Amino acid sequence: MGHFFTEFIGNMRWRDLLLAAVDITIVYYVIYRVLLMIRGTRAVQMLIGLMLIIGLFFASRYFQLTTLNWLLENFLSSFVILLIIVFQADIRRALVHFGRRPFLDRVSRQEQAQFIEEVTRAASRMAQNRIGGIIVLERLADLNDYVQEGVLVDARVSREILLSMFHTRSPIHDGAVIIQHGRVAAAGVFLPLTANPAVSKTLGTRHRAAIGLTEEVDAVAVVVSEEDGKVSLAVEGQITRDLDPPTLRKVLTSLFAPARLSGVRSQAPA
Repeated sequence: MGHFFTEFIGNMRWRDLLLAAVDITIVYYVIYRVLLMIRGTRAVQMLIGLMLIIGLFFASRYFQLTTLNWLLENFLSSFVILLIIVFQADIRRALVHFGRRPFLDRVSRQEQAQFIEEVTRAASRMAQNRIGGIIVLERLADLNDYVQEGVLVDARVSREILLSMFHTRSPIHDGAVIIQHGRVAAAGVFLPLTANPAVSKTLGTRHRAAIGLTEEVDAVAVVVSEEDGKVSLAVEGQITRDLDPPTLRKVLTSLFAPARLSGVRSQAPA
């Protein structure tokens, strides 16, 4: 086997080897960028579902399940159109931002601990003063689409800046603040409201917006209620209410741990 492989490589020209290497590298890069774009979004679950359907199609053909194979064959005949419809938002985001984010776009442990501390302190002070607000922290999913809809800021995360943005006299206090790459990226951002009928009717617009966003992407949303001064945390479409500062700090630190950011499913405490 080794001799055959050596002879095969020897018969190939260096130009062919170079082209093959470039070809593989380009395909690898494209797949890598696509995976980066959809990580942390609902597109991952939809992609897994489509892969299962394709697997079921080949299984039905292998086991000669005629009716099932006919249904899946007709379903998959429009596979490309189906992909465009299902992933239209992700495709649009990929075309807009392709190549924009660097390979090593990371926040250091120290910077991470710092902005978590500042968010915790800001949420605590807002709760004490009955100042409502939503602070969104980006994780794996790119939030550039939401950032572009708000007022661009690009400032260091600090308690003072966050408090000033949510002050009732601020023209942008009704929207959310998005923290991206460890910095305040935008303010006055309006988020999609959840349409989940199981969500309690007692929750206000801010809480429903936090749930709605985290249903779509893997971001974390800290919500402060101006009615009761309680701090809540929304993760993966689930919301945990009435968190004290130490608990909020601990949960945020856990959610931004390297193991969590590598794709492990996370849950806020009930």
